[in-house]
Order: sequence, then structure tokens, then C-alpha cells
Amino acid sequence: MNQMIRTPQKTKANTPLPRSKAKPDELVPSRYAVRVGDIDVLVVSDGVLPLPTKMLAHNAAPADRAAWLDDMFLPQDAFDWALNVVVVRSGGKTILIDAGLGFDPDLHLPRAGQLAKRLAAAGIDLGSVTDVVLTHMHMDHVGGLLVEGVKEQLHPDLRIHVAAAEVKFWESPDFSHTAMPQGFPDALRATAKRFMDEYRSQFQLFDETHEVAPGVVAYRTGGHTPGHSVVRLASGGEALTFAGDAVFAVGFDQPDWHNGFEHDPEEAARVRIRLLRELAETGEMLVATHLPFPSVGRVAVDGDAFRWVPVFWDY
Repeated sequence: MNQMIRTPQKTKANTPLPRSKAKPDELVPSRYAVRVGDIDVLVVSDGVLPLPTKMLAHNAAPADRAAWLDDMFLPQDAFDWALNVVVVRSGGKTILIDAGLGFDPDLHLPRAGQLAKRLAAAGIDLGSVTDVVLTHMHMDHVGGLLVEGVKEQLHPDLRIHVAAAEVKFWESPDFSHTAMPQGFPDALRATAKRFMDEYRSQFQLFDETHEVAPGVVAYRTGGHTPGHSVVRLASGGEALTFAGDAVFAVGFDQPDWHNGFEHDPEEAARVRIRLLRELAETGEMLVATHLPFPSVGRVAVDGDAFRWVPVFWDY
């Protein structure tokens, strides 16, 4: 997955660089490669998801939320949440961690659901994926496998690893503690049901921890959903945790603010604080679904809160 970057040839002063006649599909390639010891990691953007800013902190005072948004140079009403997935290669396996949003015409989200196209642009054949790990079964994590024509491209022996508590929850989901925009609960419920109907025979259920490949371990955290899990990659003294929806951008400054998609917001806050403390102590890298792409960084303690420390690009 790591690709060689060629150094451009020097040109004479005032000589314009030649333009390619082929127009690229996208100006910015939406992938970022990292190595964790012997494990290859590729963060891939599934696009962006425009959501109301209230979703960031429905338990916070409006003035406090507005102040945070202002400090971050973000609009007050709505902004684009990143949608990141990860491809991992370890022990001869190619593992997709989460599968993006897919396509739901009723939600009018044309800039999301880009995963299949961007995997192809990265040279990753869907048929080469041996395993999928789901952090949870919200539609922006499973919908990419429901896009028309995708299942036919997948390996027939594909294994889908998901916490047993997550599957049980979606058999009769409870939205009483969430604060979502209208239409989202119905869409989440319908997508999870469809996903289980399509792929249940390929589920590999686990309770608390599960090693998917050498150095690739899923851990159930709960909180965001009952079966929400994170995936830790460890090799050669290095480590990276894909946190799914345990951490949002606001969670460093305000880890106790409740996200509207959290099914148990108080437990989600406890999970978030515990995870951030662990990452600050170990110094390992963090990637999360909704942190700004490419989302690779580390965590530092900052008084009673935390600080996001992006990695320096070294290619």
C-alpha cells in the first residue's frame, strides 16, 4: 500500500510545469499510509457527513458549544464530519475496519459513501479483503457493504467480526437516550436490519476481545453502542488504535460532552476518558472515524482535558 513518491524534476525559472491532459477524478487522493511495525495501514476517506453542530454536545449549554465552535473556526449551525475507514494488512490477511456509509437516497448525502471508488483508486480489490471488523453497526460503518454490486465482488469466505452484544442490540434497538436529527433513527434501524439479513451467515462474533490477525485485536468498549469496539494494532514496539466513534473532535477539549448518536452517553463519556488517558500514557497513535482526515495523531493530557497532537507527515 505504501507507494513511492517521485521527486519532481527541476525546471528553469518561469517555465510552467506541463499539465496532464487527463483530468483526475479527484484533486486530492483521499488515502494516507502508515506502518505499525510489520503491519501496513491505510486510512481511507469515505467522504464527509454534514450534520448539525448540536450533535456534538447536546448536553452542553448553547453558549459553551458556540464558543468551542468559534475557537475551532467552525460554523455555528452545521459542519462536515469526516468519515474514515482503515485497511490493514497483517499475517497474509487484508482487513477492512468499518465499511463507510454507502448510499441512502432518502438522506441526501452525496459527498459520503465514497469507499468503493477510493479503495479502487488505491489499488485495493474488494475481492482481496479477507476480513471485515465492525466497530459497531451504525449505517456509516456498515453501509458500504450494502451498495449495489459490492457483495458480488467480495470473497465468498469473507469473515465479518463484530461484538455479540452489538448484534443483540440491533435486534431490538433502543434510541431513548440519543439526540439525532429526524429520520436518522429509522434509517439506522433499517440499515442494521438489512445488513444482518445480508451478512449474518458470515459473522464471527466475539464477547470482549478477539485477535483477527497477528497484532490486530478488537476490544469491546460499549458506550456509543452496547457492542461498540476499538481495534488496536501492535507490532515491533509500535501501536495504533482505531477508536471508531469513541472519540470525536470535541472530545479532547470536552470529553464529557454527549454526542447525539451515543446510545448510552454517560458510559460513552467514561469510555472516551479512559481510552484517551490510556493513549496519552502509552504514546501510541490514534485514528478515529470522525476526526479530520487523515486523523492520525497522538493524545496528550491537558489539565482536566486532553490535547490532539497530529503526526508530522513524513513521506
